[in-house]
Amino acid sequence: MAPANELTLPTDSLMIQSANPKNYPDHSPLIRKDLLSLEHFRDRLSHIDSLPQLLILGVLSGLAAGLIILAFRLAVEIPLSLYLPDGNPENFEGLSTPVRIALPIAGSLLLCLLLWRLAPRRRSVGIVHVLERLRYHQGHLPAINILIQFAAASIALLSGQSAGREGPAVHLGAGSSSLVGQWMRVPNNSMRLLVACGTAAGISAAFSTPLAGVVFAMEVVLLEYTVLGFTPIIVSAVTANLVVSASLGTQTLLNVPPLSIGDLREIPMVMLLGLLIGLLAGGFNRLMLGTVALQPRVPLYIRLLLAGVLTGAVAYAFPQVMGVGYDTLQATLLGQQELLWLAGLLLAKWLLTPVVLGLGIPAGLIGPTFVIGALAGALLGSLGLLLSPDSLSHSGLYAMIGMGAMMGAVLNAPLAALIALLELTGNPHIILPGMLAIVISNLTVRAFFRLPSIFQSLLQAQGLDYRQEPLAQVLSRAAVGSLMERDFLRASVTESSHRAKVLAQQDASWVLLSDGAPRALLPRADLTLWLEQQEDEPPEVNLLNIPAHRRDPVTVSFRATLQEAADCMRQHETDILCVSSNRGQIIGLLTRAQLEAYYLRKQAL
Repeated sequence: MAPANELTLPTDSLMIQSANPKNYPDHSPLIRKDLLSLEHFRDRLSHIDSLPQLLILGVLSGLAAGLIILAFRLAVEIPLSLYLPDGNPENFEGLSTPVRIALPIAGSLLLCLLLWRLAPRRRSVGIVHVLERLRYHQGHLPAINILIQFAAASIALLSGQSAGREGPAVHLGAGSSSLVGQWMRVPNNSMRLLVACGTAAGISAAFSTPLAGVVFAMEVVLLEYTVLGFTPIIVSAVTANLVVSASLGTQTLLNVPPLSIGDLREIPMVMLLGLLIGLLAGGFNRLMLGTVALQPRVPLYIRLLLAGVLTGAVAYAFPQVMGVGYDTLQATLLGQQELLWLAGLLLAKWLLTPVVLGLGIPAGLIGPTFVIGALAGALLGSLGLLLSPDSLSHSGLYAMIGMGAMMGAVLNAPLAALIALLELTGNPHIILPGMLAIVISNLTVRAFFRLPSIFQSLLQAQGLDYRQEPLAQVLSRAAVGSLMERDFLRASVTESSHRAKVLAQQDASWVLLSDGAPRALLPRADLTLWLEQQEDEPPEVNLLNIPAHRRDPVTVSFRATLQEAADCMRQHETDILCVSSNRGQIIGLLTRAQLEAYYLRKQAL
């Protein structure tokens, strides 16, 4: 095929391009090699099988995400180590009672100052924001929201709000990767994968769990598993983990003994734990959704101040609710907690966390779900040991299982939860009971509460939908540039009879008519038929006046996905689109027949 800007014509008809040179800019083959190389890189990315180019993007995404997550962790951990007792960034319990009460309120005041003048769309942060931008804006995440997420989450975590750092890490990682893609102007199908790469990199750098980050990106963000998608996402997660490890050293979030179930008699207790966690997860999601529903009726500053007051009040009795609670999680896994204390802290953390997050505290929920699940598991395990000391294993085993089950049920991400559980504990014996509890907890949330993941539920509460039909999923994996037809003709609106005959003799199916700007698409067959019917040869032919089934030149970017092209066709009620380059030139055509053939071909594979 000949490129659209290199018309394949007989030697005596090359004037068709040059008849009006100002209408055909940038036809010189003398293109700078660096631009040609970058254009070739973008062109390859538009195809579904562009693995080498995707690997390069995966490395760049991992580097960008790793650096911003490193900065975020240092911005939180260094100040916490300076003002919390014993230099422990988790030791909110060591603060005096007045400070524990005042600190979250002060943090809420700072958040009010940061957010109250911003438009609502600028205040949108977190994983739900990432999903919304991926579904409705082709993965283009605004830089201002990324900066707001960095600052607001830092304030929330430094002031001891009952929230986690993983949600902000996902936004920061996905946002930095999106900015890389926007800077390189990659096709939108690659932008979608870049956001997934940044998501995996963010979780990998925040948790030191690269494999869980990969599975989370596929299971929660992309909502699909593809062999081609796994490779760049793995590369990105590993790269981000290396960046953080090289800077902060290899750190283990949890240090727990290699516990395992004693025998199969414990399986009923594991199943009961899965049911209990499912009820807690469903209640957690319902409570958060109910609080979010209050947001339109309550001003932002009142909501944030209320969150600070509630946190301070609960911290008066249970200071362990402050912060993520990894120190509490560690102690719970080791079985060092009393029964009544476990019950009280579980109730406090389970009620407080979804309320403060629903009120608008811009931080995450994954870390707190770990703590809630571990407390529930330890409570059930301790009760079992109290009633039957010889029939159950260590209560820490049930705390581990509860930790994964709660994450899997709240996020509706069972495989990501299982992998995270394995990576965090380093205990292969946890897989079998963990799988059983995670499946039961997920089924409980889905069947009893009829809820999807908390993120999809929050999107639906905003009137948005993240789900994609099978057709949309297939068409979203490739860009317009991979399928467009480059073999088309160009002509002025008015051409001589001789030039019109030359056009009619070509193999291309379409002629793009221009008079300084695209005016119409003319089927070459209609031109041929009209010329054959003419007895007298007119000196000039106005190609807009001859009988023909012309189409309006509806334009779509070569970076758009095939799904965007299908939506554009449906919106403009057309069956053909003009494909434009980054510089606005028409470089190809895309027809509805090509989209349908592509979908049928992919379905047959």
